[in-house]
This record gives sequence, C-alpha cells and structure tokens, in this order.
Amino acid sequence: MHRAQIKLCNELREISPHVKNMKQLEYVVLARRVSQIKEELRQGVRKPYKEVIDVSWGDPHRAGLKPLTFVRQVLSTCLYPELMNSNRLPADVRQRAQRLLGGCAGGSVGSYTATEGIPEIVHSVSEFITRRDGGVPSDPENIYISPGSQWALTNILNVLVNREASTRTGVLTPMPCHSATTLGIMGLGGVVVPYYLSEEQGWELQVEDLHQALESAKGVCNPVALYVINPGNPSGQVQSRKSMQEVIRFVSERRLFLLADEVYQDCIYGENSEFVSYKKVLTEMGPPLSDTVELASFHSASKGFMGECGLRGGYVELVNLDPAVLKYIKTLFSTDSCAPVLGQLALDLMMNPPQPGDPSYPLYDMETQHIRTTLVHNAKRAVSVLNSLQGFCCQPVEGGAFAFPRVYLPPKAIQKAKEVGMQPDTFYCIRLLEEAGLLFSAGCEYGQKEGTHHIRFCIMAPEDVMEELLKRLTSFHTQFMKEFS
Repeated sequence: MHRAQIKLCNELREISPHVKNMKQLEYVVLARRVSQIKEELRQGVRKPYKEVIDVSWGDPHRAGLKPLTFVRQVLSTCLYPELMNSNRLPADVRQRAQRLLGGCAGGSVGSYTATEGIPEIVHSVSEFITRRDGGVPSDPENIYISPGSQWALTNILNVLVNREASTRTGVLTPMPCHSATTLGIMGLGGVVVPYYLSEEQGWELQVEDLHQALESAKGVCNPVALYVINPGNPSGQVQSRKSMQEVIRFVSERRLFLLADEVYQDCIYGENSEFVSYKKVLTEMGPPLSDTVELASFHSASKGFMGECGLRGGYVELVNLDPAVLKYIKTLFSTDSCAPVLGQLALDLMMNPPQPGDPSYPLYDMETQHIRTTLVHNAKRAVSVLNSLQGFCCQPVEGGAFAFPRVYLPPKAIQKAKEVGMQPDTFYCIRLLEEAGLLFSAGCEYGQKEGTHHIRFCIMAPEDVMEELLKRLTSFHTQFMKEFS
C-alpha cells in the first residue's frame, strides 16, 4: 500500500465513530453535477438554458439580492480607515466606522477581540434584545457572539451531549429540519429524536407529537433538549404564541433544555403572522416557568435583510442557566480566539440600522423596503404557481427563506429512482438540474415522513429571477409528469 494511503487509513481509525457514521448529504451528488454543468456551459455546450439558477442555499446574495449599501460602506471604511477622510461617504457612515474601530484593539479589524465578542457590540446585542422584547431585560453577561448561529448551537450541544454516559443523549428535533443541525448532533455522539411537524396544518408544531417523540426515545437514549426553529427552516411556518406556550410547559414538565433557532425573525410574510421570541413568551408566562426553564436563543447576521452569510456573525443568549454550567460554556467558547471581527461589526449594524434623520436612512429604508416587498411577492407567487401544478402541494410560506412543497411523484418515477440508486426526490432534483438548469435541494436531506417527497428552494431572490425559476420549473414538471405518468 502507498505510504499516503497507510497514513490516511491510520487517520481514519482515529476519527470518532460518530463522525464516521454521519451520512453523506444527497446535496453532494447535485453539487458535483452542477460544477460539471457550469463547466460545460463555459465551454459552449448547448443546453436549454444559458445559466444555472442556484437557490439551494439560504443565501440571498448568492441568489442575486444586493447587499445593503450602508452595511458595505461602514465595513469598507473599517477595513480601510483612510475612507473616513472622504466626503463621498455619508457622515453617519464615517461616524459609525470610527465608533466601531474604537472598540477594536489597535483600532484595527485585524486584531483579536474578547472571546465573547467586542464588549460594546455585546452590549449593543443586549439592547437590541430588550427593545425587540418590549423591555424584557437582557444581561450582556449571558450573550456570546459567535462565528454564525450554527457554531454557537454546536457548542451548546457540546455541553449538553454526554459522551461518557452509558445511555446516549437525545435531542428532540423537528422534521423537516436543516441538515447542519441533525449532522451536528450525530457528530457529537447524540441521538436525533424526530418530532414531525404537521404538514396538513401548515407545518404546525403540535405538542402531541412531542409526547410521541419522547415515547419513541424510551430505551434508545436520554433526551435532554428540545430544538425548535421559528420561523421554520425549511418549512416556513411561524409559531403562534399559544403553540410556544405549550412548548414551554412541555419542556418544563420534562425538564428539557430549550434551544430556540430564531435566525429568520425578520422574515415574516403571512398577513396574520408575527414573530415573538421564546424569551418574551417565557417571561410573559411568569414564575415559576420564567425563573426555571433553561433557554438558549440564536440569531445571525446571515439571515433576514442583511444576508451577510459569508461574514460569519451570530450570537446566543442564555437564560436561566446554572452559573456552574455558564462557566463551562464560557470555557468552551474560549477555545476559539473570537468570532470574525467583520461578522461582529455586521451584527452591530443589524442591531442598530440608520434611523430617520440620519443621512443614510432614506437609501437604507428604500433598500430594505424593496427587499421586504420582493420577499412577500416571491412567497405568495411561489405558493400560487406550485399549487397550480398537478402533483404539487405547497403550504403557505409564512416566514423564513424557503418554499418546501410536497411533490407527488408517479410510481414509475419512484421505480426509476430506485434503479439508478437515488432517493426519489434527489432523482427529481437531478433531472430538474440537467434539463432546466435549476439547483434545488431534495426533501430527503431534511427529514420527512416515510412515503412523502419534497423539494426545497430559496425565495430570497430578485423577482425576475423568481419568475424565470417558476417558468422553468413549470415547463420541466409538466414534461416530467407526462413522461412518468
């Protein structure tokens, strides 16, 4: 055996068995093929489309939405402080950059910061949370800035999952759920305990399903936490206050840690929907619940109108944690030097956007209103078009970044998928990519009830891109159903 191969085998033996057991994502198949197709297009190979539309990620900028001018101007000035001498930039941009750089060691974004984040920005996050929740106090000591919300979630899970215990640790997890979390739980040696959202009721979280999930865990693992995503990813539902109250009572009765993924809180489309944080609902319920339920809530600069996915800035706020546990969490977070400084600055800009009267406000307001109008239009348009097609059923998209329609694939298509060794919805997505140049994700990536199939695509795209996408999807789907009927 070649020396390099021997080295690789030795390395693999040292890898945690939990990591080895993590399944390869179906997306890998699609990603590999899309790279080939893009290269073929560059070489002039004739196809029914001139470019691939990639809406497989919750990445607004990748899908074509433009960054907010104010955000990029401030970040640019922080990177190159000479711009503070330029009258071409609004005064509030230069003032904000100067203030942010004042919190950086040596006045440079190239310096390390405190492990939990730049103190001024941690306080900025705390003030934002208090405003958002109508005056509910937020303690800066319980806030940690991280390289994205997923990083923070993984570290909290790292504290909760006990690798030494004879019985493995379980985490109640919604289905469908984005794969990063489920893979993260498995990689840490935990058990994903699925609870299925009710698709027919608009992907509603029903407490009866939580009880069923706990029953299913008996003899398999020891559940210690409940993970919720609100607004949903990929399901797009927004939880009602009543549903959240039921969840809080459930975790209190069962002594579970509550993990609230609230990264899409700014993206609400449903006319009768509103975002309310779990922390606010918990506080409103009063003692003893408000004093005892352990909660970690997550937010990020990657999502919403900001869309700065590549800057990697997020935070977690911890509520009602034992001081001894908090000490361990702080130690764990300090194993990394700090979150990327530009991501921390982006968080501050998200928490404190321009206000009426500021020079940057008119443009900022126009850009954010345009994005909001676009996303509301796309959410309604996608659901309308999908539900007009035979074989599709799409629940209303009330919030978040995705449409997640169910597709009723003909038996012949399911059989063909088996013959080529693919999941049926992966087969559908591969054909969609090949023939229509659309890169979607297959529903099997996210957990779905057995016998059902779904596709996921991001609605955070310009209206013309969404129209082109829906046009291609309609044409492809009609032909696909005809072929396999």
